[in-house]
Amino acid sequence: MPTKEIIQHIGTLLDLAGVLVIAVGVAIATVVFGLRWWRTRQVVEHYRSYRQGVGRAILLGLEFLVGGDIIRTVAVSPTFTSVGVLALIVLVRTFLSFSLEVELDGRWPWQGRSPLGGAGVTARPER
Repeated sequence: MPTKEIIQHIGTLLDLAGVLVIAVGVAIATVVFGLRWWRTRQVVEHYRSYRQGVGRAILLGLEFLVGGDIIRTVAVSPTFTSVGVLALIVLVRTFLSFSLEVELDGRWPWQGRSPLGGAGVTARPER
């Protein structure tokens, strides 16, 4: 089997892993949310942790998908066009990852974690 074909299969496997991570992660987060709701009948109380579970599954899945794209583009067909398309895909996925991370943590990545869970992105300044 030629090397390019092996690399193509590895990229496809990473894509499949990314899709599976997202699907399974969303399914698990949904089941956990459903069980918590069933016990307490409180949607609002468990909604944030549900969103965090879904967001983490998407973030991890995106990492696998980007890895698959990088392997296939750089190793199989490194043309200026394919590298340009890859750069746009990585840019969009990086923006999505960055946005999800801010949404999940409530703070910018360069902000250190507050020891007491203090101010985040959504906190209002004190007057």
